[in-house]
Amino acid sequence: MSTHSKPGPGPMEQLIRKNISDTFKPTELLIVNESYKHRHHAAMRDVDSTETHFRVTVVSEAFSGQSRIQRQRSIYSLLKTEMAMEGGIHALTLVTKTPEEYEVAPVAPKSNNRLEPAEAMR
Repeated sequence: MSTHSKPGPGPMEQLIRKNISDTFKPTELLIVNESYKHRHHAAMRDVDSTETHFRVTVVSEAFSGQSRIQRQRSIYSLLKTEMAMEGGIHALTLVTKTPEEYEVAPVAPKSNNRLEPAEAMR
């Protein structure tokens, strides 16, 4: 009998989770590895890493009073080393919210690894 299980998070995803958790103390953190969608792109053809493209949702009080651009810049700054390394992060799609914003418009993963309003979860 064969069993198939989804592999756990890889080292890059674990590093992203640790860095964001330590810095922003999020109440919600969702990281989706979307690298498989980009393997055919010219820039990815000679890259062995399976952790290059991520969709990250961060809900943190640390974002209070910041614009969306300020929030995203702070995450890019936090992960600049991982983005600069060979085979590291090539692309990030970010959703950054305060807990209050998340209450009004939460997001949840869809089966195709896209994010949508979490109304369907209620």
